[in-house]
Amino acid sequence: MNIDIVSIAKKDHSIYDPLYKELTKMISRFAKVQDIELFPKDVAKSHTISSNASKQAYSRAFNGHKNKGFSISLHPKGKLIDSFEFSKLLNDKITIKFFIGGAYGLEEDFLKSSDAVISLGNITMSHKIAKAVLLEQIYRGFSILNNHPYHK
Repeated sequence: MNIDIVSIAKKDHSIYDPLYKELTKMISRFAKVQDIELFPKDVAKSHTISSNASKQAYSRAFNGHKNKGFSISLHPKGKLIDSFEFSKLLNDKITIKFFIGGAYGLEEDFLKSSDAVISLGNITMSHKIAKAVLLEQIYRGFSILNNHPYHK
């Protein structure tokens, strides 16, 4: 299985990088994870215009990545699911693409074109924390699917 985590983010080193690396290594027995961070110039420019312009720029940046596989967008107003429901999203898929929008979220049309829209919770968290939570849930989901004791 291939999993892409596609996010609107500047490519910079983070204190979370060792955690991402460790979680990705843990997941590697089940799937290959690719972390794709996008921050093209039009996204930077759109931030000076409006939130709607920013959301449109995020959609344009993501469009080249949405073509193949099961697409899951992360959004605060998405469906709240538990770890067992999350594991079902991973089951029987060849390619899954998770999308994490920028500071202004995602366009309604982009969300409607996703196969699933989920929320990681009612709290607001930075994109870097959201990515760590997502990676942990991916590992937990595979552990549930494979009866591995991690999820207990």
